[in-house]
Amino acid sequence: MGSVELPTYADVQTAAGRLKGHAHRTPILTSHGLDEALGASVFFKCENFQRVGAFKFRGAFNALSCLPRESRARGVIAFSSGNHAQAVALAGRMLGIEATIVMPADAPASKLAATRAYGGRVVIYDRYRENRQEIADALARKTGAPIIPPYDHADIVAGQGTAAAELLEEVGPLDSLFVCLGGGGLLAGSLLAARALAPACKVYGVEPEAGNDGQRSLRQGAIVSIEVPKTIADGAQTQSLGKVPFEIIRRDAADIFTATDSELVECMRLLANRLKIVVEPTGCLGIAALRGRGAEFCGQRVGVILSGGNVDAERYGALLCGAGR
Repeated sequence: MGSVELPTYADVQTAAGRLKGHAHRTPILTSHGLDEALGASVFFKCENFQRVGAFKFRGAFNALSCLPRESRARGVIAFSSGNHAQAVALAGRMLGIEATIVMPADAPASKLAATRAYGGRVVIYDRYRENRQEIADALARKTGAPIIPPYDHADIVAGQGTAAAELLEEVGPLDSLFVCLGGGGLLAGSLLAARALAPACKVYGVEPEAGNDGQRSLRQGAIVSIEVPKTIADGAQTQSLGKVPFEIIRRDAADIFTATDSELVECMRLLANRLKIVVEPTGCLGIAALRGRGAEFCGQRVGVILSGGNVDAERYGALLCGAGR
């Protein structure tokens, strides 16, 4: 990492202070039926009830809050498939900062619409032919605005860690914790929280089977880059882990699992039937991995972070009916 300083749990605590009164303290749900089916006592941290419908608000608001006045005046630039986009747009509106977000043309329509509704200026690109980082860099050079990346940023990681911190503060120590994995911000922040509040807890990242760059990176001890994975988990269609999250992940993560698209759909249906909640495909990664490896975690106290619930109604219905894969 060279001279880059990694965030610590103290940064997570500071972020929690900034977020107080701005972010929701999301509910933690349980189900006797799911406990019996999974063979464990499972606590679901429901970030689908967070502002903008996803955990991303935590990191975005924290990062924008840390900007000096002169940077705020130039606005901010971000890139995202949807949840970080909405989060930056809303946080910017709340803090009086103009936000420009680079988003893929195939992002869910609801995420595009919400980002614009929150006041964000959306720049569309083709995720399979263009590079969003290069587009954002060009905009930053033109405007002088700072880039707020979706995961490779210490303040983003610290903000995301507040979700796991709330979970552990409320339910106490866990044996295992399952966290969705795209670029690594949520997993890295969760690792910081678990290391401080429940050091015996093993934390697992879960990513789409079609995009297992994180798993390969952990195995090889270096960041592995891949082509844009084709998966219904649009929030985890990343090509590589961020440098800041990776250093924390390789130091503290117990392992990284994967889940197939069909497993994600099964878990979307399961959560709708048992908990009566809507969770987007990416948000189901954690429960999908737990469900597929139930015997390994039998009898444990297990936490699962449901990262978000932003999925178009038509898409959601089609997936549950088996017509949208």
